[in-house]
Amino acid sequence: MLTLGFAGVEAAAGFWSGSLALLGDAGHMVTDSASLGLAAFAAWLSQRPPTQRHTYGYGRVETLAALFNVLFMVVVVVGISVAAVGRILEPAAVNGEAVTLVAALGLLLNIAVAWLLMGGEQTLNTRGALLHVLGDLLGSVAALVSGAVVMWTGWTTVDPLLSMLICALMLASSLRLLREVLQALMEGVPRSLSTEQIGRVLAGVAGVASVHDLHIWTLSSKRVALSAHLIVESLEQWPGVLAASRHTLADLGITHVTLQPEPLTQPVRWLSPADRIGQQSPR
Repeated sequence: MLTLGFAGVEAAAGFWSGSLALLGDAGHMVTDSASLGLAAFAAWLSQRPPTQRHTYGYGRVETLAALFNVLFMVVVVVGISVAAVGRILEPAAVNGEAVTLVAALGLLLNIAVAWLLMGGEQTLNTRGALLHVLGDLLGSVAALVSGAVVMWTGWTTVDPLLSMLICALMLASSLRLLREVLQALMEGVPRSLSTEQIGRVLAGVAGVASVHDLHIWTLSSKRVALSAHLIVESLEQWPGVLAASRHTLADLGITHVTLQPEPLTQPVRWLSPADRIGQQSPR
């Protein structure tokens, strides 16, 4: 509510002073309000227990919220960039004093909101919301510098130039987060984990002859799932192998584990852990 309220103040000041930087920052803050509300709703919904229709729960909602926020930010960046180009081609008068004062107040508000978000749990959802807030923070800095330059030099072109610079920085951040969100939605292996490394770890558990059909994917920002087929030297060893495998994977932050044992039916020579990864049948 604070962010949305101050967006109205910035928009009014931007129209009155003729500052595109302030208007752009006000637009950012409007999207921030929506992104913060969406992030809060997604965080609440993700805590709901699993149902018969959604057996994994609603944790993936946070990833969808992050995707929406990233795409929303890209649209805002494009819109402000187009307006900035128009302002460069047709310069307009800017009230530097008003821009500087309002931008300074906005900067303080954005620092407070960013500090609150950075102090919480860093999920894709909160990072998506934080991306908007940091965009506003940089926008406030740009507007503050723009107002000071206009006030002291009268060079109004600095206003759209700084707006475009901030847009470029935010677009780069948005695309990085978008890549992570799409990786999660495509059920890819989290960037912090290595399929090869985890395969080696499982293949090194006592009693495991080889590993195949290894899959790792993201359920939510806080849950990583794994499934694999383990060929064991003896099914009688399976309880111990299962316990050791789960304990090893838990140390890597993987707690949602499904492991299927398969008996070793043929003589097997010693294989290095790298040889065992992805093996479809025992040798």
